[in-house]
Order: sequence, then C-alpha cells, then structure tokens
Amino acid sequence: MLSFIDNFWQLFVLSAPWLLVGLLVAAIMKAWIPMDWLQRQLGGDGVKPVVKGALLGAPLPLCSCGVIPAAMQLRRGGAGKGATVAFLSATPETGVDSISVSYVLLGPVMAIVRPIAAILSAITSGLLVGKATAHDSQPKAPVKSCCASKAPPVAPPSQAAVPVKTSCCAPKKVTETKPTLWQQAKEGLQFSTGKLLSDFYLWLMIGLFFAALVQTLVPMDALAKYGSSIWTMLLMVLISVPMYVCATASTPIAAALMMMGISPGAALVFMQAGPATNIATISVVYKELGKRALAAYLFGVIVMSVFFGWLLDFSLNYFDISVHSAMQHQHSVLPYWLELSAALLLAALIGRIIWQQWRQKPSMKAHTV
Repeated sequence: MLSFIDNFWQLFVLSAPWLLVGLLVAAIMKAWIPMDWLQRQLGGDGVKPVVKGALLGAPLPLCSCGVIPAAMQLRRGGAGKGATVAFLSATPETGVDSISVSYVLLGPVMAIVRPIAAILSAITSGLLVGKATAHDSQPKAPVKSCCASKAPPVAPPSQAAVPVKTSCCAPKKVTETKPTLWQQAKEGLQFSTGKLLSDFYLWLMIGLFFAALVQTLVPMDALAKYGSSIWTMLLMVLISVPMYVCATASTPIAAALMMMGISPGAALVFMQAGPATNIATISVVYKELGKRALAAYLFGVIVMSVFFGWLLDFSLNYFDISVHSAMQHQHSVLPYWLELSAALLLAALIGRIIWQQWRQKPSMKAHTV
C-alpha cells in the first residue's frame, strides 16, 4: 500500500510541471491563436491536416499529461479528429528535449529513428481515426415530423414594422475596446486553469491511479529475462500502454533495458507506446472523440510501434550496425524543488476546482427543490 502511494505521488510530481506547461500552451492558444486559423490549418478531413497536426506536435516538449489540455483546446478550436489524434500522438512521443537525451543515452541512430517513427506513427493513427470517424463529422439531415410547428405567417406589407426614428437623445453606440495583452493572458489562464482543467482532472487522477497500480505490480526489471523477439515487443506494449511515462523519462529506462539485453527495437516500442498511450490519454480520447476514434488510435499506435521496432532490429542486423548506449545514472530531468513546487501548485488548482464544485452543489439542490 505504501509503495502504491509513493508511486502515485512520484508520478504526480513527475507529471505536474509538464501538465502546467500544457495548461500554459492551452492558455496561449485560447488568448492569442485565432480559432478560425486553427480550423483552417487542422480542420476538415484528409491527409494534409493530419500531417500538420503531427509536424506541429513533434517538436513541442510536452509529455503524455501536458499534451492533453493542448490537444483538447485544439479540438475545441475546430481541429478535426484525425489532426487532434496526430497531435496527441506525436507530441509526447518525441520533442526537442527527448531527442537530445536520446542522443546522449542511446546514440545517434536512435536519436534519428525515434522522431521519424513518432511522426509517421502519428500520421498513420490520425488517418485511421479520420477514416473511422468520417461519418461522425457529416451533418445529419433534418428530420421532418408532422408535429413540427408551422412557420409563422409573414405580415403583409401594410402591416410591416415602421422604422423607428433616431433621436439626438438616444444613447450613443458604445464601441468595444480591444483587450490588452494582460487581459488576454488573464482570460486565457482563467480558462485553462478553470474550465479546461475541470473537464479532465478526474480522468487524469484515474489514469495516474491505474498507472501507479501497474507500476507497483509489474516491476520493470522482470522484462529483461524475456530477451529479444516479437513477443518481447508485444509484452512491452502490454506494459507500456496503461503506464504513464513521458518521452524524456522513458529514455533512461530504455537505455537500462538495452543494457540488460532488450533489443533496440523493443526499447523503441516502449518509447513510442508508453508516452503515446496511457490510461489518462485513453480516457480523454474516449470522452472527447468517442470509442471508434479510441479503437483506431490504439490500433494505429500499437501496430506502428511494433512495426518500427521490428524494422529497426531487422535493419540493424541486416547492415550489421551495433547500437551502443552510454549507461548513466537515472536522474530527474528537472530539479526536484521545481517538480515539487509544480505538484503543489497543480494540487492547489485541482483543490480549488473541487471546492468550487462542492460549493455549487447546495445551490443546485436548492434550485431543484
């Protein structure tokens, strides 16, 4: 029990800074990025918005939790389901920070293969989701009913309303003033830390709960004895899909697994499937996009992860290339005081939302009585 609580807290502390960064990105999108521009770039069906979603998300240093609010804001800003999934998949799988860590710990080959595999996997998942949910975006035809109200009769020209004469005493039309940058930033932060956070914090907590449970019951050291095979890759999928691990944090784990005998391809599967899928992301995709989109998303991520893992091992064996990783002590990417401060701030924001929701319950009950 104590081990589970410790794992849950460590996961919460680890994810808090990146989640706050994601909320900040969502606030910037809300305040300064026009929604019509997002709709033009990522809206609609087809390959082009999906590719844009993958390329837009690939360089961003957001992890599995940090990408959730940003992807939700993209979706609610007009992005298509395929483009949203491509962004949601590519962003946590790779980034400028994880690529640099990959080069140091895993070598140049893995540093090059990892972002390419992440982008192609995200595009494939986005296209599958777009195809699976294509009929969802089509507008439904209006249903005609005999019970429908008749259209109001049109008044004859003689009874038409006479235009009202303006008067010098009438109040002048007030011109709207453009909000300042500070007001826009304040509105964006209020939205991201209020409405947006309240929409997914419960799913996030449930996801971290199951992720901590998996991490407690399945020790990572047990994976090394299975060696290198396609079954090892599938086992890595089963372990990594429900587990929360960001792209940067997964790199030293993958390096340690490779030093214990796991193949580079199996390590690549872990680094792709782990950050791209976890219980929190799965819950949000199901809630926001539907079960068909979730099924296509998981199918695309899992199949492409195993395919690129197999392709990497095959290519390394065919060209007789040896991937040497420099084993280093695992350490936090950020200072612990910063992670702890972010965790306390995030806990305070969630606590404020819970308190506000609890205070609204008596008033809601009073109205229903």
